[in-house]
Amino acid sequence: MGKAGEVIAWSAWQPLDGDLPLTGDVLAETLDGGQAFRWHRQPDGAWLGVWGDCVAQVRSGAGHRIEWRAPDPIAARAAAALPRYLGLDRDFAALTDALPWRSDAHLAQCLGAFRGLRILRQPFGETILGFLCSATKQIVQIKQMLALLAERHGADLIPGFRRLPTWPELATIPEAELRACLLGFRARYISQTAQWIAAQPGWLEETEAAPYPIAKARLCSLPGVGEKIADCVLLFGAGRLEAFPVDTWILQALARRYGLDGWKPAPVAQFGRAHFGPLAGLAQQFLFAYERRAATRAP
Repeated sequence: MGKAGEVIAWSAWQPLDGDLPLTGDVLAETLDGGQAFRWHRQPDGAWLGVWGDCVAQVRSGAGHRIEWRAPDPIAARAAAALPRYLGLDRDFAALTDALPWRSDAHLAQCLGAFRGLRILRQPFGETILGFLCSATKQIVQIKQMLALLAERHGADLIPGFRRLPTWPELATIPEAELRACLLGFRARYISQTAQWIAAQPGWLEETEAAPYPIAKARLCSLPGVGEKIADCVLLFGAGRLEAFPVDTWILQALARRYGLDGWKPAPVAQFGRAHFGPLAGLAQQFLFAYERRAATRAP
């Protein structure tokens, strides 16, 4: 349904090519567990998402196979973008098996609880914007900010759906108007970052392609970007599986499960990369999902 009651025709549901069986719970954790912020569960249980210039719905169908559909005018675009977005160009089953679960009983438990969990590959610039909005905020609040930014400052994709503003577009928006999108103090960081990126053509592409330490240093030079945000951007927007974001959930998980009580984020991140190896970011997502589920089930 578009604006003013306009009916949008959608393509038929069809299975997504590739070996991607996911239960509904694991699909929900993948799309709505803190990697991305523009997916919303629909009344029928499917997930509606907007990223880049794409709109699509996905669901866990028969045999837990992932099915998708998209608005007819942009279905071809979504069909081309979905495999990369969902990580089908990487063998996540093999990558998960390469984690040190054989010698780490807790990690093995996390992998078993969220079998098939994977890392999304989102548009790099959008990922920076999303995680600049994330400071001290919960997922539902980050979603509200991005929805307002798209509604008020993004271009139409099809009736009823808008993309997020690009960084050059953000650079033209007064900080006060950004604050009106519930950004609070983050508006200043986003405005300053937008000015910097707009004045540096090619900076996003160069950063996304740079080796992990260089890319992280470049991101940390942006206003409001610390190590945690930089690692989130590199993990979820550049496919850098060595990145190990440390937030409250990971601090709790490693304190409770690995005896790192009282450790600060920087040494925890160093421990994570050393203990879990070059795929530490993938391990992190399993630990994160498991800890959040455990908290919701606690008496």
